[in-house]
Amino acid sequence: MPRYEFRCRTCTSTFEVDRPMSAASDPADCPAGHDDTVKLLTTVGLGGMARTATRPGPPPAMAPAGGGGGCCGGGCCG
Repeated sequence: MPRYEFRCRTCTSTFEVDRPMSAASDPADCPAGHDDTVKLLTTVGLGGMARTATRPGPPPAMAPAGGGGGCCGGGCCG
């Protein structure tokens, strides 16, 4: 069952609630009894080592430095 993290706006404590995905957006009461809580955006962290595939030949070419289009590369920003 998924675990969701909430923060109480009254006492600023953070707590977790286990509930089905169908109830993910339901409000949750603070363990101290407060009802002014907000659901936090959480990310899933996975541990372990990544496995890499071995390929014959040289490694793939990297994109040239200095941009190359798009807003972050300077192609559309004036």
